[in-house]
Order: sequence, then structure tokens, then C-alpha cells
Amino acid sequence: MTSHASVSWDHTYDVVVIGSGAAGLAAALTARLRGLTVLVAEKTDRYGGSTALSGGAVWIPGNFHLDAAGLGDTREKARAYLDATVGDRVPAERKEAYLEYGPAMLREFHDRTAVRFRYTPGYSDYYPERLGGAPQGRSVEPEVFDLKRLNSEQLRTLRRAGLPTYGLTITSYDFRFLNMAARTWAGRRTSLKVGLQALRDRATGRKPVALGEALVARMRHSLDRLGADLWLSAPLTSLVTEDGRVTGVRLDRGRGEVTVRAAGGVVLASGGFSHSTRLREKYLPAPTSPEWSAAAEEQTGDAIEAAVAVGAATDLMDKVWGAPSVVAPGEKPFFLVADRGIPGMVIVDQAGERYANEAAPYHEFVDAMYAHHRPGASTVPSWLILDATSKARYVIMGLLPGQPFPKKWLASGFVKKAGTVAELAAQTGLPAERLRATLDRFNGFARAGHDADFRRGASVYDRYYGDPTLPNPNLAPLEKAPFYAIPVHPGDIGTKGGPVTDASARVLRADGSVIEGLYASGNASAAVMGETYPGPGATIGPAMTFSWIAVNDIAEAMGSR
Repeated sequence: MTSHASVSWDHTYDVVVIGSGAAGLAAALTARLRGLTVLVAEKTDRYGGSTALSGGAVWIPGNFHLDAAGLGDTREKARAYLDATVGDRVPAERKEAYLEYGPAMLREFHDRTAVRFRYTPGYSDYYPERLGGAPQGRSVEPEVFDLKRLNSEQLRTLRRAGLPTYGLTITSYDFRFLNMAARTWAGRRTSLKVGLQALRDRATGRKPVALGEALVARMRHSLDRLGADLWLSAPLTSLVTEDGRVTGVRLDRGRGEVTVRAAGGVVLASGGFSHSTRLREKYLPAPTSPEWSAAAEEQTGDAIEAAVAVGAATDLMDKVWGAPSVVAPGEKPFFLVADRGIPGMVIVDQAGERYANEAAPYHEFVDAMYAHHRPGASTVPSWLILDATSKARYVIMGLLPGQPFPKKWLASGFVKKAGTVAELAAQTGLPAERLRATLDRFNGFARAGHDADFRRGASVYDRYYGDPTLPNPNLAPLEKAPFYAIPVHPGDIGTKGGPVTDASARVLRADGSVIEGLYASGNASAAVMGETYPGPGATIGPAMTFSWIAVNDIAEAMGSR
């Protein structure tokens, strides 16, 4: 415990925010909208965190975009859905705070900043058949943003996703159709639209971005207009406490440590511990590896451990936002989302057997990988198997329909290619007879249009990324050589565990008492979504909302409006 007399402050702000993803930038925007001074401290030399690498969507029931689309979403429906998915794993008051204040946050940011979203029609909740679920979806994604609106320094230090978009600006709504460019007229029209827009952008000098990059850029542009300080390469080393209250932080500025006073409070918004081997092996199911994580680098749990050091209780430390991923040698993980919804593809364990609905929501598929992992039938890695027909028809790992796998992937053995199923089994070490039997059984289901084992294609969510020209959009037989096999690992887009917080985002001790002056949101806190993942954007939506809630609590305590 640090006494008041022993603290020598180098800087003072009303609010200090740790982390510069959507959670951190939302806290900073809210502080400026309330007239508070704010510092955002980012550990790395790029701002944007994992948000910049993401789809950028937010899942917030009852928001005004959904009202404008005439969807008739209500608090009662949303509450029923959270009860049916999250259940009582999270206190009701936290879920209620999210439902109440999420729409208000979106409305204020739309009205008072450059943060803009648009409804994504048809991108269903992940469990649309459950009570309160929305088959038409509740997700909204960022509007495209022109990077020319950023100054040179802001542009240079923006974290970039580096997605394989071939110079095209592709929204998540567009991608659904682009994925079927070789199969549907809607896909071909979307391809033409996106291509023509790219030509226009090139001619006019625009630098448009979509998805998470657009959200982060919009928030950074807004923060610049409102006026706030953002320090890069300034990792948190510890929290400063006085008489049991958090009053500031210590940051490493490279040339030495500085102490920054937070007159109103500190908001931890720096992500989880996806890139800490030590913490992963301590808390997460085995096997586990940072190499499988698509979260931003250097998310090693610093803020979480700093909170624990001042008495914070933690929860959900054994959970991740699961993301089945493939990791090519020397490359970053590729998160399989749409790829698992295409027909003519199965995922098998090392015994050559299917063990789950391949098109299931990604976090659920990772849970299934661990649930079925056992000696003799390991699921780590599993093998994604597809045939020449699927390779020619659909986008796979960012490759266009029919585009060959890179030669280096084949030469290294990362992607296996064979003329027969028996040859593929020999290359992968899978039992040939068992693999053949698995494919024969699946092919029978595909011809019948019904997956009797795992009901693939039964959910509206499954079909979103499927092929609408087929009786069952998610099923087609694997028959045409060559056959391919790609290893799949239980990756993540972030960890779920962290300090326990209340409905005001205040960090709590194990006895339920509040650590005054300390708040947490996003993946630096225990997730309000508990052990599940209700819909697309159920990570960023709560991150932004609880940052907004936290700073409003600080502003009220400081007497600011």
C-alpha cells in the first residue's frame, strides 16, 4: 500500500485508461464527452488492440439501428435470450446493465462522435432457435472509413489487420455474398460492386477501410477531435493505491518509469492474456499455445495481474473466445469462420472421425475440440478435409475459388494433397479405413440433405455462410480428387477471464467489496457473456458499453456532467 506522502506524481488526469482497443477508446471518448481529462496508455507502438484485427461488429440488443430496420427487438426478448445462453453464470444486474446502457452508448457515440455502424441483415444470433434468439440478427458493423481523415502519425501507428482482401474494401455483409461469387448471381453482383468501388477509390485517392480497422480509425479520429492524450509504448507496471483506493498508475516510458495520477479512476481495458505462455498453461485447458491466438501481440495479462496485486477477485480465467484456427508456418493464425460453413468439407480427429457440427459457432467448436480430446483420438490438431469441388467453388483461408494453395504450404507439408483418400490418410497419419468410413457416412448424409450425426445445416446460423443453391446449404459429398487436409487448432481471439466487476464496471474483491478507483472492461475483465458467445460482436459490444458505464460512474462521482 502506498501512502499519500510517498507518491510523487509526474502527471495528473481525471481518468487514466490502460489499452487502446475499442474498450479503451470508448472509455476515452466518454471521458471527453463528460468534460474530463483523459490519458490512454498503450503497451505497444500501435493503437487499436485486438479490435483492429477483428470484424469490428457489436452485438447490442435493442439499439436504434435495429429499430430503424423494423426488427421489433425488445428488452424482454433480449433478456430471455441472455437467460437462455449466458444463464445465471453472470449476475443478473450485470446483464441488465448491458441491455439498458448498450443502446444508449451507441446512440450517444452516433450523435456526438464519428463512430458509425450499420445493421448487418441476416447475420443471425449464434443460437437463433433459443428463446429470445433473433434469426434475422442483432449485429451491427462499422461503416467504411476513409483513412485520409487521419493525420500521418495516426495513420502510421494504426494497427493493421493485414487481411487477404486483394486491395478490396470488404464489409462483413459483402463477404457473405463474395464467398459465393462462383455460385450465385448475388455473389457475382457483389464482386462487381466491390471491384468497381476499388477502381473509384484508386482514381479519387480514397483509402477506405472496413471491419475492425474502420471502428478503431473512427474512434481515434473522434478522440482527436475531442482532444485527449494517447501514449504509445507505455506499458503498465503497477497500480498506485492510497488507503485502499487506486489513485493512479506507473507506466514504463522507455527512459524510465513515470507515475500518473487518476483523480477520478483507472479503467483497465488492455485485453487478456492470450500471448502469455505462463498464464495460458496455468489457467487454460491443455494443450494450449499463444501461437494459435489471433489476439494482438503482447496481450500478456499485465493489467489483470496488476488488479490481482491490489486485491481483485477473478473469474472465467479458464475460458477463451474460441476460434478454430489454421497456422501456416511463419504466418499468423487464420481464424476459420465462413470456411467451416461451406459444403464438401469435414473436420475429423486423429482417429479419422467427426466429433461436432463443423458449421457451429466458433467458440462452441473450440469447446467441442477440448471436450473430445483424448488419447488415440486427439483433436489437437484436427484435420479439415475437402475435395477439389469445394476448393473450386468457395473461398478457403482467404484464397479465391479455384486459387491454388501456395506452393510453400504444399512443399512444407502444412497442406496435404492426395489423389485418393487412402493416400491422404497416409500423409496425415489418419487410419485409412476409418477415414474412408467417415467420408462415406458423411457423403450419404450430404446426398440425403440431412446430417443425422450432428445436424449440420439445421440452424439459421449454420446456413448463413452456406451455399444457397443446395438443398442443405452446408452439405455436399466429398468425391472429386485431389483431396486436401489442413491441420486445425483450438485458437482464440482473446481470453475471457479477468477481474470480477459489478454493474458499474467497478472491480471487486473476493468478499464483494469495491476497490475504489478501479474499473475494468473488455477482455481485461471477466466477461459479461459468461462461458458462451450469444452473437457476432458479443465481445466488442460489452467492451464499449462497460467502458461507457465506468466513465459515467467516474463522472458522476466527480460531479461532472
